[in-house]
Amino acid sequence: MQDSAPAPLTKEQVRRAPKVLLHDHLDGGLRPQTIVELAAESGHELPVSGGAEELGRWFTESADSGSLERYLETFDHTVGVMQTPDALTRVARECVEDLAADGVVYAEVRYAPEQHVRDGLSLDEVVAAVQRGFDEGCAGAGDRIVVRQLLTAMRHQARSMEIAELAVAWRDRGVAGFDIAGAEAGYPPTRHLDAFEYLQRENSHFTIHAGEAFGLPSIWQAIQWCGADRLGHGVRIIDDITVSEDGRVELGRLAAYVRDTRIPLEMCPKSNLQTGAAASIAEHPIGLLKELKFRVTVNTDNRLMSGTSMTEEMWSLVEAFGYGARDLEWFTINAMKSAFLPFDQRLEIISAVIKPGYAALAAELVG
Repeated sequence: MQDSAPAPLTKEQVRRAPKVLLHDHLDGGLRPQTIVELAAESGHELPVSGGAEELGRWFTESADSGSLERYLETFDHTVGVMQTPDALTRVARECVEDLAADGVVYAEVRYAPEQHVRDGLSLDEVVAAVQRGFDEGCAGAGDRIVVRQLLTAMRHQARSMEIAELAVAWRDRGVAGFDIAGAEAGYPPTRHLDAFEYLQRENSHFTIHAGEAFGLPSIWQAIQWCGADRLGHGVRIIDDITVSEDGRVELGRLAAYVRDTRIPLEMCPKSNLQTGAAASIAEHPIGLLKELKFRVTVNTDNRLMSGTSMTEEMWSLVEAFGYGARDLEWFTINAMKSAFLPFDQRLEIISAVIKPGYAALAAELVG
């Protein structure tokens, strides 16, 4: 008797499946109701006055507008209400709660400490407040999720060395690594070479936003000049891959290097649609890159602005590419292998949480 084919995944099964998130911005994932309440406490003026539901729509519509100015304005209203220890702790705690409810078992959540000091907090106080929130959230979730901080420096500012030193100072207290973010065009990662060289000397981990809005030179600099462990987005690596009419695929030198050395790509499909990297999920480079066995991971970027979650991101791939449980497990193990966590801890989460979770899901589908 022939084995029956697995049943197709349901969205609820995707939600319950263990997931790993490497690229998520703390200031891009607030609950609209929290923004409303924190704005009332701080006196911050919001762009709409109709409550949390209308505010949530404003964020997603602004992000979908095609206007970079309007997209960036959305962060004025999240960062604007994250200027006190209590606010930072609340936002961080709720972030963990939301990720745990979405089936995320490990996450690295990034933010720029320098953006949260306008009311007098020190950089250390910012990191401490966020860590309190993460600790409270993980404890409240029954330790079903592990969350670490990534400290981001803004590439158009001049504080990258200071933030790199902060990341090293906190690396045994909840900080997994360092990142730079912000507009790529005109602000190449090599402007911050001293910070990256310092991190390498300190045996510290870092990722770099590269190959999102800008092309191959950004990726090349991030890897070959700065030594990035991972690429934030990296979607433009597709520009170094040629697919001929007969289906043959040829990798350029940079694409081949990225694949051969297993440099992780922190892909954020729904966010990439908003920034114009692809016209639809079905046309997103993630499909070809997975087929070519690049070290692809799936991420959310900004959950509020993109109206997304890890479940939504993975479900969109299931719908667009027909992926099954084994495909989602592949993405998840890729991400866990690429986490800025000690090897033995990564292995423990893969063997004790991810593989058993997907084995149970596979059994459901054939049962």
